[in-house]
Amino acid sequence: MNIWSCPVCGEDLLKQNQNNNKSLVCKNNHSFDYARSGYVNLLTANRKKTKLPGDNSLMVNARRNFLSRDFYKPMSDKLCEVVDSFIPCKGVVLDAGCGEGYYTKNVYKFLSENGKSPYVYGIDIAKCAVDSAAKSCKDVEFAVGSVFHIPVMDNSCNVLMSAFAPYCGDEFRRVLKPEGTMILVIPGAYHLWELKKAVYDTPYKNNVQDYELSGFEFIGTEKVNYEISMDNSKDIQNLFAMTPYYYKTGRQEHIRLDALQELHTKVSFEILQYKKK
Repeated sequence: MNIWSCPVCGEDLLKQNQNNNKSLVCKNNHSFDYARSGYVNLLTANRKKTKLPGDNSLMVNARRNFLSRDFYKPMSDKLCEVVDSFIPCKGVVLDAGCGEGYYTKNVYKFLSENGKSPYVYGIDIAKCAVDSAAKSCKDVEFAVGSVFHIPVMDNSCNVLMSAFAPYCGDEFRRVLKPEGTMILVIPGAYHLWELKKAVYDTPYKNNVQDYELSGFEFIGTEKVNYEISMDNSKDIQNLFAMTPYYYKTGRQEHIRLDALQELHTKVSFEILQYKKK
C-alpha cells in the first residue's frame, strides 16, 4: 500500500525501481528519489521558510539519545495501547511530525506483535530527523514533509497521531478516513517541573488548551504521570536540548543547567483522542 501524494500536483505517487534506484513518480512525471537511508523527500522548495527547516541536528541527536534511554517508555507504551484500540487489521497509521521516529517505531512494533499487520507512515519537516528515523526502522515509510501541507492522499488514514508536534486541523481532517481517529500527545501542566525549578527563578506551568477542536469530536484522554531520575549531566543536557526551552533560555540559566549532575523530576503527558466529524 502507498498513500503518498505528489507535493507538486496532488496526484497519487507510485513506486518505481530502476537500476536499483527507488523513486516515487506521479502520472505527471514528477519524480522523487529515495535516499540511501530509505526515506523520500516530498518537501518542495516553495514550502521551505529556511534552508533547513524544522529541528536542527543538535535537537534531533539530543532527543534520540534521551529517548533511547527509555525515560519516556511508559508514555510510549500507553500511546501504543491507545493506537491499537482504534486501528483495524491492516489499517493505516500516519505519524505527523514523527521526528527521529521513536514513537513511530514503537507503535509499528506493538501493532505488528498484536497481529494487526499495519501500514505505518511518518513525516517530519526536519530532514536530519527523518534520515535518523528511516535508519532506525525499515518497516515504516518515512518522508520529509510539512504537517501544514501533508503529502498524503485524502481520506487515506485510519489513525493520525501527533506527539508534541505542530497542529494543523484542516490537513489532519483531510487525510483521515471518515470516522478516522486523531491522537495527540501533549505535555501536562507540571511536565518537567523540577527541571524548570532548577533552571529558572520563576518556573511556569504548561498551558493546557481546551480539548475541543473544530471538525473533531473529543473522545477522551489518557493521563500519564510519573517521575524520572537522571544521575548524570549528559542525560539532563539531552533532555533540556530536545525541548523548546533550550533556545529560550538565557546564559545564567544555562550555567545553572550545566551545574546539574543529577535530577529527579515529574513528567506529565496527556494522550488526547478524537473522531473526525
